[in-house]
Amino acid sequence: MKITEVKTMVVQNEEHKARKHFVGGRYFLFLQIFTDEGIVGLGERVVGNYTDPEHIKPHISLIHQLADRYVVGKDPFQIEKIWDDMYGGAHDFRHPSLYATPAMSAIDMALWDIVGKAANQPIYNLLGGKYHDKLRAYAYMPPGTEKGLIMDNPEIAGDVAIQLMEEGNTACKIDPFPPARGPRDIPLWEIEYCGKIFESIRNAVGNDLEVGIGTHGQLSTYSAIRVADYMEPYHPFWFEEPVMPENIDEMARVAAHTSIPIASGERLVTKYEFAQLLEKKAAQIIQLDVGQCGGITEAKKIAGLAEAHYALIAPHMYCGPVAAAAAIQIDTCSPNFVVQEANDGPLHRAIFKEPLVLDNGFIVPPTGPGLGIEFDEKVLEAHVL
Repeated sequence: MKITEVKTMVVQNEEHKARKHFVGGRYFLFLQIFTDEGIVGLGERVVGNYTDPEHIKPHISLIHQLADRYVVGKDPFQIEKIWDDMYGGAHDFRHPSLYATPAMSAIDMALWDIVGKAANQPIYNLLGGKYHDKLRAYAYMPPGTEKGLIMDNPEIAGDVAIQLMEEGNTACKIDPFPPARGPRDIPLWEIEYCGKIFESIRNAVGNDLEVGIGTHGQLSTYSAIRVADYMEPYHPFWFEEPVMPENIDEMARVAAHTSIPIASGERLVTKYEFAQLLEKKAAQIIQLDVGQCGGITEAKKIAGLAEAHYALIAPHMYCGPVAAAAAIQIDTCSPNFVVQEANDGPLHRAIFKEPLVLDNGFIVPPTGPGLGIEFDEKVLEAHVL
C-alpha cells in the first residue's frame, strides 16, 4: 500500500446556542490521506481559537510541506519512520513546537486510521486492546443558572453542581481566576472567593462531584502556593497549570508545597518535554493533547512514561471531532487513564454517521475500524469553506 495524496479542508463549526460559544473552536482543519488501495485516513490539525480562516493558511501550508516531503509515496504502515522523518528530517531533530507538532499529529492520526481500517480493527486494539469499556468524562462547569452567574454569586455553584450530578456527571472543572493572563498576583479576596465557590459545591453535593481548579498558568509561583494552601480543605480534583508550563522547575516548586495533584500538559509536545515534567515531579495528572503532542504514536509513549511514574492521564480536548476520536483511542487502551475532557458541540454530534456522544458523564469507545468514525458527507459539505 502506498500513500498517493494528502488533502486538507477547513470546516466552519456551529455555535452552541445555549453556551453562545463555538465548542472546540470556530473552525476545524481536517485532512484526508489517500492510498492506492482506496483506504482514506482522517486527521485533524487542532487550530483552537482562530477567528479568521485566513489565519489557518500557514498551518495548511505546513501540512502540505510535510506531506510532500515525507508522506506521499510512503507505506502508511511505517508510522514510526514517517514520524521520525517529519520530526527530524528538516534539521537535526529540533522540530517540536506548538506550530509544527500539531501538523505532525494530524498526519499521524490519519496514518493510524488507515492502518486500523486495513486491519479492520479499532486503533486501540492495535495498541494493546480495550482496557476501559467506558470513559469517564468532564467539562467546564456551566457559568451559572437562571438564578445568576457563579462569578457574581458563589452560592450559584452549588446549584450548578446539583444540575451536573443530575445529568450523570461525576467530575468537572472551573477557572475561578480570570483573566487567563499572567503570571500575576492573586489577592487574598480572590482566593477567598474561590474557597466560597468550592464550599458551596461541597455543601450541595458533598464529595460526590470531583472539581478541578482549571487555570491557564496565570498565577505567579507564590500566588499558586497561597491558593493551594487555602484550597486544600476542599480537596480539588487537581490544580491545572498553576504557573506557565514552560518553567517546569517553578511548577515543581508548587507541587512540592501542596497535597493537591498538579495537572499539566496541554501545551507541551513530544515525549521529551513530558519526560522532564515527570522526572522533576512537577505534575501527576498528565493532560496530553493527542492533536498537539505528536499524535497517537507519541501520545501512547507519553502515557507509558506517565505510567512508569505512577501518574495518570487526563487528556486535554479543545478541538474538533476527529482529534477527539483520536484521544478516545488512546484513553481506551491506556491503563492509567483517569478522565477525558469532553467536547460536546452541535457539529461534533452531527458530522459523523455514528456520533461520539457524551452521555451521563461517560463516553463509550467506538467499535469501528481505525478511529471508528465516518463523515456524514451531507453535513460535512454544508460546513466546508
